[in-house]
This record gives sequence, C-alpha cells and structure tokens, in this order.
Amino acid sequence: MSGLLAVALVILGGVLIAIRQFQVVPYAIDSEWMDELYEHRTPFFVAVADAFDFMGGGIVGVFVVPIALIVLLLLLKRRWGALYFVSAVVLSAGLVQLIKNLVDRPRPEQILVTADFGSFPSGHTANAATLAVVLGIVFWRWWVWVAGVIWTAAMLLSRNYLGAHWLTDTVGGLVLGAAVALIVWAPFAQLLTRESLRRRGVAPSPAVPGPGSKPGVPEPSRIDG
Repeated sequence: MSGLLAVALVILGGVLIAIRQFQVVPYAIDSEWMDELYEHRTPFFVAVADAFDFMGGGIVGVFVVPIALIVLLLLLKRRWGALYFVSAVVLSAGLVQLIKNLVDRPRPEQILVTADFGSFPSGHTANAATLAVVLGIVFWRWWVWVAGVIWTAAMLLSRNYLGAHWLTDTVGGLVLGAAVALIVWAPFAQLLTRESLRRRGVAPSPAVPGPGSKPGVPEPSRIDG
C-alpha cells in the first residue's frame, strides 16, 4: 500500500507542478487529435458520446449515480467503503474545480455540448477514474477493474469526440482522479480490509502472546492475510 501511495503522491505532485508550466493554448498533439476526431464524426458515435456526457455529468453524474452507489455499498454492509467513496469523489471534484479556476483553459471550438468554464482538467474523466479505482479497491474483483478501465477510457474518448476537452485535458483528469482515489485509500486501507474479511466470514485471529508480552495480558488482535 505504501508503494502505491508514494506513486500516487508523486503523480499528483507532478500534475500540480505541471500546472505552473501549463500551456493554455492547445499543444500540437491536442490539435492533431481533435482534427482527426472532427473529420470522423458520425451521428451514431455522437449519440453514444452524448450518452456518456449525460451519465457522467449534470444531475445524473453528480447526484444520481453517486447516491445510487452509496446506497448500494450501504446495502452490502460496506459502510467504510461508502465513506471512502464519498471522500474520494468529493475531494476529486473539489480539486477539479480548483484547477479549472487556476488554469482557465479555453475549450475547443468544435464543442458539441453545453459545458461550464475551464477545459483543464476534464471533470467527467476525473470522476470516472475516481469511481473506477474506488470500486476496484472496495470490491477487489478482476471484472470490476476491467469494467472500470473500459468505463474510464470510454468517458475519456467521448469527451474528446464531443469537442468538450483537449486530449491533455482528459489525460490530466484521468491522472488526477486515479491519484486522488489512491491517496484517500491510505487512511481507509485497514478498515476496508477488515470490512472485506468480515463479509467473507473471516474473523480476526485470536491473540497469541508474543515473546515480550506480559502473562495474562493479550496482545491486540491481528488479521491474517
């Protein structure tokens, strides 16, 4: 866990440092990627991207989906998982808005949807990445991770396809959202592990006196595995 936390801190620190040197006008790769997508827009894929825009933002993305996931976690008796989810999502959203105000990057001219101020970073992508990492950690199943990766990648591409963000906006949102989820995981890690073990019916192992323990004074219980 400490290794992942260190990596997340380094990544987040790199993002914040990069903001100081950030170029408000699009980079060459941004313009080239946007031109490529603009030339290959079709009504079908625009409709698909619009669906992701609807699910990842507005009332649905900000309230309906998060509340539904919180209720699901509580029904599954994952109270710490629900608190971890809320903490990560709120912090991620707050940082997105803070950075948007600091950078104030204009959105692409080819935008097809109504959006708020600031193009960097992509809030939709940051939120998708945070959800993917949080749910992957809470449930720790390979298919949850795969679904999360697919969801985040699709959200990233949809934001570019609709002209709502430059490529570097969505990559920045991806890195920010994932890093926040990993950093917030640190104080919840042991609590989430205990919660997961209890759900699987694995009780904490009985206290075993250690070499330096006093007779008759049990040591704190430990969780194996």
